[in-house]
Amino acid sequence: MVITHHGGQCFKVTFGDITVVFDPVSKSGTLPAVRFGADIALVSRNHPDMNGVEEVTFGNKEPFAITGPGEYEFGGVTVQGFLTKSEYGLKKGEANAINTVYAVKLENMTLVHLGALAEPNLSVEAREAIDDIDVLFVPVGADGVLDAAAASKIATTLEPHIIIPMHWSGMGAPKSLDAFIKEEGGSSEKTDKLTLKKKDAAEKDGAIIVITP
Repeated sequence: MVITHHGGQCFKVTFGDITVVFDPVSKSGTLPAVRFGADIALVSRNHPDMNGVEEVTFGNKEPFAITGPGEYEFGGVTVQGFLTKSEYGLKKGEANAINTVYAVKLENMTLVHLGALAEPNLSVEAREAIDDIDVLFVPVGADGVLDAAAASKIATTLEPHIIIPMHWSGMGAPKSLDAFIKEEGGSSEKTDKLTLKKKDAAEKDGAIIVITP
């Protein structure tokens, strides 16, 4: 499995011939739009910074789009989506918006993407369903999503093997990434691409890996 970061909350995960993308940026987003083909596209929040399914319809790939809570299966990948709340990019008069937390199982690994989550709490249903997380993608930017302290709190609760911070590149409060790493004890690794196998993840215990776009 190879994981790359494309700014904001967008991550591309490739394994074999399958490409999964979380929160692709659209042309009308505040971040540079992505442009590559995906087999599965997951959208946590219906906002241009996260809902660019059309941008990952490319070449011979047209993605199976998942845009909300529920259970899904495609190409050997199983997905569970859980309803939560976001405060990112609210329109006038809105108190909050729908956010979907995704648990994705592929190659005997579990990836959890928290999307634009605003509060460091998940439902009982989600907590019971999500177990033994290999990789946790957690927002740290504080502009309508978790801030550093809240992100650290939920990461501690979920006990993943690997933590990948997001919502700091091109969005989020200044120095939010540094603040999160400090909350977590100050230790982190940095890479432009994460190549991962199950045994590699299992050997880690809450390791923070920053993937640069």
